[in-house]
Amino acid sequence: MKKVELNSIRHDWDIEEIEATYLLPIPELIFRAQCFHRSYHSSEEVQGCSLLSIKTGGCPEDCGYCPQSAHYNTDLSDHGLMNLEDTLVEAEKACQAGATRFCMGAAWRQAPEGLEFDRVLEMIRGVRSLGMEACCTLGMLTEKQAAALASAGLTAYNHNLDTSPEFYGEIITTRTYQDRLETLAHVRAVGISVCCGGIIGMGESRWDRCRLLEQLAIQNPHPESVPINLLVRVEGTPLFSQEEFDTIEMVRTMATARILMPKSMVRLSAGRSSLSDEIQTLCFLAGANSIFMGERLLTTPNPQTHEDQKLLDRLGMKFRPISTSRIN
Repeated sequence: MKKVELNSIRHDWDIEEIEATYLLPIPELIFRAQCFHRSYHSSEEVQGCSLLSIKTGGCPEDCGYCPQSAHYNTDLSDHGLMNLEDTLVEAEKACQAGATRFCMGAAWRQAPEGLEFDRVLEMIRGVRSLGMEACCTLGMLTEKQAAALASAGLTAYNHNLDTSPEFYGEIITTRTYQDRLETLAHVRAVGISVCCGGIIGMGESRWDRCRLLEQLAIQNPHPESVPINLLVRVEGTPLFSQEEFDTIEMVRTMATARILMPKSMVRLSAGRSSLSDEIQTLCFLAGANSIFMGERLLTTPNPQTHEDQKLLDRLGMKFRPISTSRIN
């Protein structure tokens, strides 16, 4: 492995270095991740985010993990785009609960043109007026749409790579890896920060997880936000029968992400309901510094806010105050 200075930001990681890092003994891996984490972030603070499904179900994509896909028969009910007032009520609730970032997700393959897109722009303006960061995930974007989102004040755009380029076709066939990279390029070009990560536990190998991290770490600049999701198995989706996942791999993925992308917010995202307090604690030690609050994460279960607060209290940690929240 190349010698890496704690104050250096690299974009030339190769897969062999990443694998070597990922496979370090856990005490050494977490120690290195902590060194990088403390160079750029408070070790005591976690950013609270809230994620709302503003348009649910009926998506034409065939992502094998997603209950919102129209290809699968799940118990999910489809709902059209929420109105502005109801969305901002939810944003205010999230703000009062301690969230400093409000994320809005819509089950579209491609962000639409016209009145629905205009309503999303109004939602962004409303969220920003509350003093919160605003993030959206709306599917693929054109350059023009990205520019409109930037003008409305969007803080970040989420568009995950999901997994390695090699394993991607096992999970999704209706959208290519290059499609995702092009949307990320449109977002970056207009100055919106990038939120981009992936999902683990879908049957991929350790090498695939390292390849995903490589795809993120060679971006210049790195994604400002890197959500690491654990598969939530939903009945009716192709991945429902996926085997139980060794959650120590979640810790390894978090720690490696922190070492590769020291300045990024590494977000402990979907799947927390299946993680013990001890595993979540190890993830914080490994460099995770953001969680999603609220009992639902789009359409899947998530720990309730009072449970998160109780855990942070036990750990002597705290949610980041909105007044000191950085825009990442």
